[in-house]
Amino acid sequence: MKGLPTNVTKGLTTSSRLVCDDNSGAKLLMIIGAIGTKGKLARNPSVGVGDIVIVSVKKGDPKIRKKVERAVITRQRKEFRRANGVRIMFEDNAGVLVDDQNLPKGTEIKGAIAREVAERYPKVAAIAAAVI
Repeated sequence: MKGLPTNVTKGLTTSSRLVCDDNSGAKLLMIIGAIGTKGKLARNPSVGVGDIVIVSVKKGDPKIRKKVERAVITRQRKEFRRANGVRIMFEDNAGVLVDDQNLPKGTEIKGAIAREVAERYPKVAAIAAAVI
């Protein structure tokens, strides 16, 4: 997995809600864990754009509801700074469901994704509508 060129401000934590941005059948996701984060005792892990999280599907298709899945965070409300000095923030928090090989489960992504996600996960960027 490729490293990010910017230090993304971690704007989400456990129990944060995400909009599922793909057509996999899920509508609303809740973060229940983070993958690859180091932590401190009794501190909730914080994650940001481009991180992989463990989510629970709260709303959506009955076949996928109440299931535990993996997701990549594609947008966050908390602004973060890129290396060229531009600050980026989105209107909502969103994620895309992925499998164990970090390949997307859906076939299209409805909204825009951050450029940091496109650099780290090219298969996710291939099905995205727009990259910002």
